Amino acid sequence: MATSYYPVMPVSKVPVGGMVGVEVAGTKLLISNIGGKVYAVSGVCTHEEFDLAEGIVVEDAVTCPLHLSQFDLRTGVVYNPPATEPLKVFNVKIDGDMIFVEV
Repeated sequence: MATSYYPVMPVSKVPVGGMVGVEVAGTKLLISNIGGKVYAVSGVCTHEEFDLAEGIVVEDAVTCPLHLSQFDLRTGVVYNPPATEPLKVFNVKIDGDMIFVEV
């Protein structure tokens, strides 16, 4: 399956230490700004398929509000159960102020 980079939003729309949920090419993503670097991971919890955009960001992780699993916003790694599968990580490019994500 071929992938392409899609324009998502300006970098200025993602506050440092924050995240924004978006849908790109039919895929829910979380775009985060951790320490001034932009990351993209799947926006759906791997445990119960809950929308992680409703979660809470603490440092470099998002907490799913449904069952409190935490995921690293940079690597997708799951920190605690009940989730056991990591989030998918997507490649990000910045061109000027625009974020592009490979989906």
